[in-house]
This record gives sequence, structure tokens and C-alpha cells, in this order.
Amino acid sequence: MFFDDRLATVLRHRATSERGARTQFRQLLDLLGGRSYGRDSSLLAAAWLRLGALGEQIPAKDRARIVREPSWRFRSVQLAAHLAEDEPEVASAALARADLDEDEWLSLIPRLPIRARGFLRNRSDLPEGASRLLDQLGIHDRGLPNPESRTPAKSDESDEIVELDVEAPPLPEPEPEHSNKSDRMPGSPIPRRPAAQAGADEKSIIAATIERIAQFRRDHAPEPASDLSPRLPLDEQTSRPRYEITSFAFESDAQGRIIWAEPGVAPMVIGQRIADRRRAETAGSFDPMASAVGQQQPIEHGLRVLEGAAAIRGRWIVDAHPRFSRSGGRFHGYVGRFRRPFDRSKAIGAKSEADRLRQLLHELRTPVNAVQGFAELIHQQLYGPVPNAYRALAATIAGDAANILAGLDELERLAKLESGAISLGGGKTDLVSLLRRTSEQLNHVLAPRMAGIEFAQTPQRSMWVEVDPDEAEAMIWRLLATLAGATVVGEAITAELELENDRAKFWCQLPAQLIAEDDAFEAEVSRQTSEISSGLFGAGFSLRLTRAEAKGAGGDLIQDEDRLLLTLPLTAVTGASADDASDAVSV
Repeated sequence: MFFDDRLATVLRHRATSERGARTQFRQLLDLLGGRSYGRDSSLLAAAWLRLGALGEQIPAKDRARIVREPSWRFRSVQLAAHLAEDEPEVASAALARADLDEDEWLSLIPRLPIRARGFLRNRSDLPEGASRLLDQLGIHDRGLPNPESRTPAKSDESDEIVELDVEAPPLPEPEPEHSNKSDRMPGSPIPRRPAAQAGADEKSIIAATIERIAQFRRDHAPEPASDLSPRLPLDEQTSRPRYEITSFAFESDAQGRIIWAEPGVAPMVIGQRIADRRRAETAGSFDPMASAVGQQQPIEHGLRVLEGAAAIRGRWIVDAHPRFSRSGGRFHGYVGRFRRPFDRSKAIGAKSEADRLRQLLHELRTPVNAVQGFAELIHQQLYGPVPNAYRALAATIAGDAANILAGLDELERLAKLESGAISLGGGKTDLVSLLRRTSEQLNHVLAPRMAGIEFAQTPQRSMWVEVDPDEAEAMIWRLLATLAGATVVGEAITAELELENDRAKFWCQLPAQLIAEDDAFEAEVSRQTSEISSGLFGAGFSLRLTRAEAKGAGGDLIQDEDRLLLTLPLTAVTGASADDASDAVSV
């Protein structure tokens, strides 16, 4: 059996001199530039850190000269991405020496800094797919293109056509015949040429330069659809909207007329009514939206068809709440949001948005992972003895990095759930057992603060919901931990579980801090205890994520005054037994 210990051998030696640093830098480039250089993750991490440390000791021009050596090429995407972050001369040399296949270029180019992507335009051997990707990212040549044909100039002296070189500077103007010879400087003869030829030369140079500028503009002209300049309606066909409006916030007066909307939509919707007044006045018709406005009631999932500009024309779903004055309770109107109904034909576009967000989160994880890895190296003293104070700081940094990575995971999960990329349906979980187990864990932590979650009684039978057990446990923990973390000393919140048709309904009281907020899903309440953490971004975000998880499982999470209501679909077995249950089941 053979094993490759070259990387360990190189790292075992310390580069104490300038020459030794350059030698070890070359050695690490050779080893890390190959496609396979060992599987020891800690050894690789140490090698990358050593390469970065040596890069700080060696001047950039010397590193660029080492990378630019004619006999050396590398085939590692990781090394190309690492060197592309260095100074421009080092990045340019590295990208000129990288020997990658098309798939590796496609994975590397989006990770490169914008300034480094332009260096790839100097390479003529890139795969076709990589060139297309650079075009999509807007990386073009910066030089003016040569015109297709240059304007020839015809001399008055003969019939021969003379093609001028646009790079040549124009000759001095001939002195007029009537000029005063005494004004000339002695000993400075002025070359002469015919005036007609001089004028033709200059016009040709100017015309050729203008043609090159025009050709450059034609090659880099934006698509017609991206033209944002206003135009007059001169019997032209109306193009599609420049962008698609999927939702917008609004505010209305007491008559239901929109008086404010988001800036991009305001000119198109201000003045329209949130309910169709004509339908309300038509005999024999009933419009729930108009009825809710007339009775000053909340509007939930109301259907409205807007007319006007093409960007807002069509069907909308309206969710709004009435506004009343604090003194006197006078009705002022509605505040809410218009949103487009779900269109299955656009699900692919939603998935692509989730993919772009995942790519962004990947870019954010990369530096956090590096910080965490370096902190762990210090904490574990892989480079040698470290004072305990620094080890403690490194451990704190590593823990903070882990929390950040957990927060990025939550952002990605919310994006996937809201875009429909994933769902939590399927599986079978006993909701009664899960609630009992989770509440006992939280009450054990909250007991010293005389707080907790109180249940009236425990049901004797199980209640099975159609959710994967791991997903259900994460969702219930996030919900109860968010509420328990917001409780103050001496505060207890109550909960209740009941069956209704084919649904399990779990009611839970909101803590006083969340009740004081206008919307619990937008609350920025900080947790009251460090022992319970529901997430990095606060209570509001955790509740929004729980709501997305509930919807992904076929249920929902809504706020009903001072309580939250979680609904989940029951399995066929529980649904059959629920028909025989006539009373609510309290936990």
C-alpha cells in the first residue's frame, strides 16, 4: 500500500528565509494545483493557510512571476479561486495558467471577483460554454472594435486611392501663403503638404474613429426590452411590461379608495377602490370584499380584478386589516397587500429564484467557513502552543461562525419553502407525544424563572399528523422555543389541542411581549433567556419560518388576537377516529 505524504513533508519544514519562503510557495502551488492531493481535511486546511501566509511575505510581483513560469500549469479549481482573490497581477497570471475543463470553468467563473473575470477575456482557448457564461455575466472586451471598412481618401495629385492608417497622427497644418515670414521662428522649417490632402487625411481619421465608436455601441447595445426611457404613444405596438409586479403594499381611506402604495406601483393604483363597487351595487350579486369593507371587517384572501396599466391589470388576492383611531375608535381605512394568485406555470421561475438565492448563500458561507476553520485550528493548537486566553477567543469565534451558518441554513430553508422547491408532506408523527416531549424539555429550562407552558390535561390517545417525524420535531421546537424564549419571569402560557374534521388544531397563547406587537410575525423581540434559542434572526423570522413549514406540510400558522393557531393535516387513521370524537382534546 502506498500513500502520498508530500504535503505533510512540505508543511513539516518552516520557511525561515526569503529563499525558503519562495521555494515552499512553489512546492505548495505544485501540490495544491493537482486534482488529487490527499484526503486529510486538517492537513489541507493547514496547507491553504500556509499558502496564504507565504503570500503575505512574498511581494506580489514575485508571486506573479512564480505563477507565470512557462513550465507550470495547474488543474485545481480551488487554487484558481484562491489566487484570483490576490492582487491583479497574481490573479491575471493564475487565470492564464489554469488548465480546467468546461464544467470546472462553469463552476469557477461565478465564484471569481468581478475584476478577475475580465482577465479571462485574454484567453482564446476557453471552452464555448465558459465564453457564453462570460457574455451572460456582462464581461466583454474593453477595446473599440475595428471598423468593417475604413473610408479611403483620394488625393488631388493623382487618381490613386490611398488608404490611411487611423493610428497615424495628423501632420501640422500648412502655413498660409500670405502669412508674415517675420513671425516664423528662425531655424524651424515647417513641412508642407497640399491642403486638400491634409483635409482628407483628418476627415478620414475622424470618420474611422467615429465608426469604431458606433460599432462598439452597436455590439454592446442593451436589449430593446431593457430600454427604460419614456416614449410617446405614436401608433406603436405596446410592448410587455418591463417587469412583473407580483405584490405591493397599500393604504386606503374610509371609502376603500387607495391613497398610498409602494413607489413602483403608486401611479397605477392610487385612486382605485380595493372592492369592486359596481358588483356591490348590482342586484342579486354578493361580493365578500365589498361586504367586508362595508362592515369594516378584516379582508382575508379577497379576490379583486384591477383595470388600468398592463403591469397591474388582472386578478389579485387582497389581505388587509382595518385601521381605527386610538381615541374614539374612528374608522380610517385599510392597510394591507395585493398579491397575484399562484400560477403553476411560473413554478419553474420560482425554483430558479431559489437557486439564485442558494448560490448567494453559498457565497456567504465560504468566508464564514474559512473563519470557523482558522479559529478551530488556533483552538486545537495545530500550529503549536497557544495561550489559553487566545484559545478562548478562538472558541468564541468558532461558535459565532456556527451560529451564522445556522442562520444561513434557515434563510435557505425559508426560500425553498416559500418557492415550493421543497414540501414537508408525507410521513406520520404523533403530535400529542411530540408536544408533550417538547414542552417538558422547555419547562425544565424555564422552571428557575417560574415560567413555562401549561396544559390543562393530557389526551389518552394519539393524534397522528401527516408530517415527517424529523420535520415535525423541528417545526414544533421552533414554535414553542420562540414563544418560551419571549416569556418574562413568572409568565406562563397556555396551550390546547383539538380535532376538527381532518385537521389537528394546536392553540398556544402568545407571551405579553409578542401581544404588544402589531404583528407577531414581524416582531423583533429579543429572547429573555440564553438557554433557549429559536434562531438567529429573532422571534418574527422564526414564526415566519414555522408558518412556511406548516404550509409546506399542508397546514398553516395564523395569529388570532393573543393566540397562535397551528393547523396540520391528519393521517387517514387519525381522520377516521376523529369522526367519533365530538369534544375537543386538551393537552
